[in-house]
Amino acid sequence: TGPEPPSARIERYLNLSASDNIQVCNVTTPAQYFHMIRRQMKRSWLKPLIVMTPKSLLRHPECVSPLGEFSEGCFQKYIPDDWASDKPSRLLICSGKVYYDLHDARKEGDRKDVAIVRLEQLYPLKDETLHEIVGRYPEGTEVYWVQEEPENMGPCVHMRWHWDRAVKRERPLQWSAREISASPATGSKRRHKQEQHELIERALG
Repeated sequence: TGPEPPSARIERYLNLSASDNIQVCNVTTPAQYFHMIRRQMKRSWLKPLIVMTPKSLLRHPECVSPLGEFSEGCFQKYIPDDWASDKPSRLLICSGKVYYDLHDARKEGDRKDVAIVRLEQLYPLKDETLHEIVGRYPEGTEVYWVQEEPENMGPCVHMRWHWDRAVKRERPLQWSAREISASPATGSKRRHKQEQHELIERALG
């Protein structure tokens, strides 16, 4: 048991991404998936699209979209928070399924002081996108990258590089992830749940 199947190592694709050669996405809603595929079909140019969305979201009760979101709008490179207060003390940036774990824990603790932004497209990742995300929140807001994978895997290194280049002087980036490991999975369901609980608690503070 672990945060991702052994064959789906997102960091391998991110390590190969440069010069807008591929697209790497990890979407969190059915409407986002629809618009991502539609965008891929309608573009005049074609580049490989890597989709890392896990099948567990197919049965998640909160992973739903109103019909109107399919017929209107377009693909969002990130989804802003609409639940937290206007002036949160902490901003969490994540991608994929872990958003729902963070949001459930946040609701349970009534933590409106924590905002969660979903980064739906991990590459290409423009500096303007990162500036736009943090620009929504006041100075002094703590910023964390949150992922299920160990710190030496997943998008963590990719995010640090982009963040340090674009935003570091304005807002330092901290992170909440599993400890550095040689394997993406523990092999123990009980241990996996314990680690998941710990990283969610660490992210929420």
